[in-house]
Amino acid sequence: MFNTVRASAAPASLAAKQKYDGSDVYLELCNIFFNKCYICETKEPHDINVEHFRPHKGDESKKFDWQNLYLACSRCNNIKLVEFDDIIDCCDIELDVFRAIRHVPPITPYAKSVQLLSMLPNPKVELSRRLLDRVYNSDHTVNKKVSGAFLRRKIFDQYNLLLDQINNYYNPVATDMEKELSLERMQKLIHRSAPYSAFIRWCILDDMELGELLVGYMD
Repeated sequence: MFNTVRASAAPASLAAKQKYDGSDVYLELCNIFFNKCYICETKEPHDINVEHFRPHKGDESKKFDWQNLYLACSRCNNIKLVEFDDIIDCCDIELDVFRAIRHVPPITPYAKSVQLLSMLPNPKVELSRRLLDRVYNSDHTVNKKVSGAFLRRKIFDQYNLLLDQINNYYNPVATDMEKELSLERMQKLIHRSAPYSAFIRWCILDDMELGELLVGYMD
């Protein structure tokens, strides 16, 4: 998960209570969430929903509440449902969302799971960790097992991009210019707009040298 900042003004169609998922709402949410699902961090997923962070259950004040609308892929939206209502809020500026849960990427493209660890003694953090575990590792149905394996391969692909840049940086014959270029590329991989940025950031934080050099870019 990743922190982001919501625009203060609600889009026109939402303010008029015409639709909660109108095109202006959708476009603004795409900007806010970097075209990513706010739960799994998949970039430009095939099927994206305007999701109610807390179910409206027919309550119009919640249905058209700008602060209650998020961008989620249909898979995460389906997994979340009502069981995970009280998770951490990636729009909460008081909480460093990615540091709340340690994300450990798969070490091979066909790994059976990723590891997720709560870093704060907080019920919302633990509930969020359980949701992410369900999202990335679920195998309770054939569909979820297949889609989860596909998701882990995509995370590994991003992790592999990072490994390439780490290898380039630590190459014994790398020039200063080549090292600088690798650092610039790693900055892109850890930016909030990049897919699966939480996994990549935790890898960088684990490295004594790169962690110091790049932690300032983890806004």
